[in-house]
Amino acid sequence: MFNEVSLSLEIGGRQLTLKTGKVARQSNGAVMIQYGDTILLSTVNRSKAPRTGIDFFPLTVDYVEKYYAAGKFPGGFNKRESRPSTNATLIARLIDRPIRPMFPEGFKYDVQVVNTTLSYDGVCTPDFMGIVGSSVALTISDIPFMGPVAGVVVGLIKGEFILNPTPEQLEESDLDLTVAGTVDAINMVEAGSRELDEETMLKAIMFAHENIKKLCQFQKEFQELVGKEKIKFEAPEVMPIVKNFIDENGKANLKEAVLTIGKHARQEAIDTLEETLFETFVNENFGEEEVPSNVVAEFAKYYHDLMKQLVRDAILYNKHRVDGRATTEIRQLDAEVGVLPIVHGSAMFTRGETQAIVVATLGTKEDEQLIDGLDESFYKKFYLHYNFPPYSVGECGRMGAPGRRELGHGSLAERALSYVMPSTDDFPYTIRLVSEITESNGSSSQASVCGGSLALMHAGVPIKEHVAGIAMGLIKEGDDYVVLTDIMGLEDHLGDMDFKVAGTKTGITALQMDMKIAGIDENVMRIALRQALDARLQILDVMNGAISQTNELGPTVPRIHQMTIPKDKIAALIGPGGKNIKGIIEATGATIDIEDDGKVAIFCQGLDILEKTIQLVNGYVKDVEIGEVYTGKVVNIAKFGAFMEILPGKEGLLHVSEIALERVANVEDVLKVGDTFEVKVISTENGKISLSRKKLLQEMAAE
Repeated sequence: MFNEVSLSLEIGGRQLTLKTGKVARQSNGAVMIQYGDTILLSTVNRSKAPRTGIDFFPLTVDYVEKYYAAGKFPGGFNKRESRPSTNATLIARLIDRPIRPMFPEGFKYDVQVVNTTLSYDGVCTPDFMGIVGSSVALTISDIPFMGPVAGVVVGLIKGEFILNPTPEQLEESDLDLTVAGTVDAINMVEAGSRELDEETMLKAIMFAHENIKKLCQFQKEFQELVGKEKIKFEAPEVMPIVKNFIDENGKANLKEAVLTIGKHARQEAIDTLEETLFETFVNENFGEEEVPSNVVAEFAKYYHDLMKQLVRDAILYNKHRVDGRATTEIRQLDAEVGVLPIVHGSAMFTRGETQAIVVATLGTKEDEQLIDGLDESFYKKFYLHYNFPPYSVGECGRMGAPGRRELGHGSLAERALSYVMPSTDDFPYTIRLVSEITESNGSSSQASVCGGSLALMHAGVPIKEHVAGIAMGLIKEGDDYVVLTDIMGLEDHLGDMDFKVAGTKTGITALQMDMKIAGIDENVMRIALRQALDARLQILDVMNGAISQTNELGPTVPRIHQMTIPKDKIAALIGPGGKNIKGIIEATGATIDIEDDGKVAIFCQGLDILEKTIQLVNGYVKDVEIGEVYTGKVVNIAKFGAFMEILPGKEGLLHVSEIALERVANVEDVLKVGDTFEVKVISTENGKISLSRKKLLQEMAAE
């Protein structure tokens, strides 16, 4: 019934096994990939015919987390997997990025890649497995694919590189690096690190590539066993009538238009020229006849392709960028803090025509974000949200829930800043950053890093030091190439690389690289890292000019106090049915979090309220000590003295002989219920608390 084929390879100290022919047999390509006890099903399919009238490659990559894979139930009311989690979306992007450049130019078939976790052992993570599985499924299918590609994860523990580390190992690692590529080159990098220097990062990437080569060769062996014959595909040639007309009538003018200074002015010049050219083209070749739709599409495509080539040639051979900058030059920078009142911390960072307003909000444990997935659920105390409204590029568009791009950019900026955040013990706040992109013309994610760092310092978060980010680009034709610093939108769109590097003056905290070509070698990467460091240091100078050290907490920031109480006092603080803790909260309006280990976090508005709350908490958990002075309240009067509450639930006796310096004949002559004044504890013998006001009066008189 089945014709199953299996092949295995040992890598990273574990067995990686590929199987096909038994599951998902109707897919164009399907493979079960197993590493340890983690199993992923990767499938690929294509449409029967290419799409017409589109100018993009319709590739869809999905990564599906099944909670049963880890023996878990989905959280929430429905108890069924619904929309992908943020983590699942990020993994889908991680898989998409290295395989997308590996399809032939002009391929317009719909292609869908689906990766489904069937088993997860908590040790072998499915992220890089999705890259390998997707590549294998494409390689053995009949879809033209210029792979194979492979991905690995690299950690760094005590100076040693670890291949495909476990989640537990990553906790102590100085590096969390995912690299993908082919036998010949690297085409995707995603990394977070504890301020590693550029040379160490480069060595880690090269270590990854050596293992990627093994995995690519392994896939070729599997393809020889089960691979299908690829469908024949040749990119259609440009219609001579279109090519000749644009080359003869528009090339020179287009070369001038692309060098127009200013994003909108340049786009208007390019669009106006296209409209004029097309009108002349129609009049000369069709007159009053209707222009076939394929000719209209061909005209637009070739005009765009020519524009792309003219910009690339100007940069590559003349070192002339469209806005006049040198290849290593950063656009004009501006950094401000305190741009918004009321909020806890705010900053605005502008680089050329890219601008981010970033706001920091400080909260309590109740504001932590629950992260639920295949791994054990946990709470995040720091998170960054990135918003990219259509007005940021001067357009109309949909406003709604964040898409893959927004989630990816926010995750990158969050990762870059996470390595300089204070520990929970030092700063117990939950911290939320929101980056509002108000203008965009290149690398708004790195503007979010810079703005986020500024906002954190302004809010009073004691980060180690500023983090800045920059995006590098590449124009490559054959053996000729040039690396660009601080790419703008057009250079990102028409270039071959988007290489984002974020870090402090000490080292790199986050890195992300995507390619539109098959990949780059070590030398190109070394140049890009060096130029990124130079740019980062320039940006850090501007940021430090705006704010160079952490502010005091502002007046609108709630206050947090942490204390530790004996475990056997937790019940006393909470009280029967929560009576005591509820009473404190009602009296002060504070939020109080109590951990099982005795840690108590008090969160409230204003120092006065904080001091009152601490005093009330101490009343339930602190033992009365001889010699301490308390403010007591008379709760009952007897012939021999007055009973006073000196702490919640704790009463002592103020004997008639200890009320005043002179003799008191009748207690009720000098005291009444409800009176409050300071008293000193003079005895706690047999658990009975004895108080004295006379001792305090004597001490005051002696002074």
